[in-house]
Amino acid sequence: MTPVAELTDAPWLSNRVAKAALAALAGAGHQGFFVGGCVRNGLLGQLVNDLDIATDALPEQVMDLAKRAGLKAIGTGVAHGTVTVTNGHQVVEVTTYRQDVATDGRRAVVRFSRDMAVDAARRDFTMNALYADGAGHVYDPLGGLGDLRAGRVRFIGDAAQRIAEDRLRILRYFRFQAWYGDPQEGPQDEALAACAEAAEGVEGLSKERLGAEMRKLLAAPDPAPATATMAQCGVLWRILPGAAALALAPLVHLEGVYDVSPSWLRRMAALGLEPGEACAALRLSKAETRALEARKRALAAGGTWPQQAYRFGAEAARDAALIVQASLPAPPPVGLLDGLERAEAQRFPLTADDVIPPLAPGRAVGRGLASAEEAWVEAGFALSRDRLVEIALAAAARPEDPGPKDARPKND
Repeated sequence: MTPVAELTDAPWLSNRVAKAALAALAGAGHQGFFVGGCVRNGLLGQLVNDLDIATDALPEQVMDLAKRAGLKAIGTGVAHGTVTVTNGHQVVEVTTYRQDVATDGRRAVVRFSRDMAVDAARRDFTMNALYADGAGHVYDPLGGLGDLRAGRVRFIGDAAQRIAEDRLRILRYFRFQAWYGDPQEGPQDEALAACAEAAEGVEGLSKERLGAEMRKLLAAPDPAPATATMAQCGVLWRILPGAAALALAPLVHLEGVYDVSPSWLRRMAALGLEPGEACAALRLSKAETRALEARKRALAAGGTWPQQAYRFGAEAARDAALIVQASLPAPPPVGLLDGLERAEAQRFPLTADDVIPPLAPGRAVGRGLASAEEAWVEAGFALSRDRLVEIALAAAARPEDPGPKDARPKND
């Protein structure tokens, strides 16, 4: 096969583990090629996070050769042909050429192969079936390079068949459209029809896999067109019932206006879901759920955005401000995001010691401090300590609201 491109300046070609693994394979008479995302992103000049190598060597042979080369080999997915090779610092996944012989739409039974073309044919998109040798020569058995350069996300072979093999490919299709597709050309009709026809199948996927794909999709430079298409073909609501994608396009525009980096959390908040709903649908972490809750509270609270930055953090206030502004027809104001970090850094100047005495320790102290802090925030953090003490003492002197007449102690 003749190379179709060169990747001689890709920094990951010098990865020590990859070079050692390729040398060990070649020394034993086996093929070894970088494949998939590292080649795709390398050709685009984009960040490469993971290195994958495809080979005609069987997993047991890969493990033996790696150990002989002084590397640690872990059979992370031997049944599917994958061996993790590492020197303790760098990690490379080495997978035997394979083809799917049976699948239930989530898991596949594979047969190992000695043929790169067979391995290429079982992949999802043509732009992922690009291979490169250790010198950076790129091989393209299925015409993926032309698709990559044209921003055309194209299933390999029949789109419906590729989706039937793994229903997660529906979400991967929209994610790849967001990251690599040409928005002017848009998605292919055949691919969209296949995704719409099989949309119900995404409901059987694990929430962890759905969450991972949605994070990646919403982190794209502009996920709005792909997410809108997801909604139109009935995929989005099956993953996130009640989600509305209309605010994404103006939100992405405002991110550019204010030079704010993309954030999947901000874009998730703009979909209008309750944080608990998003957490349940995508199995978000506790920290991610708390972050969404902070944005929701900032959206719901009254006052200025610096005030929300003090209450909920600068990031939550910034995201809420952008989401609200995205829903307004008015031009974005110049100073919309000014003062948020300064407000977050403010520290309320009073403590209990400032009001004891004259107040005796008790609930009145907390009530007084809370009232003073609220007044301080509403005044733009500009009230003096003396004025704050006056407000705290006045609030503490007011009778406490006893609550409803039929309220009973919690321990009754």
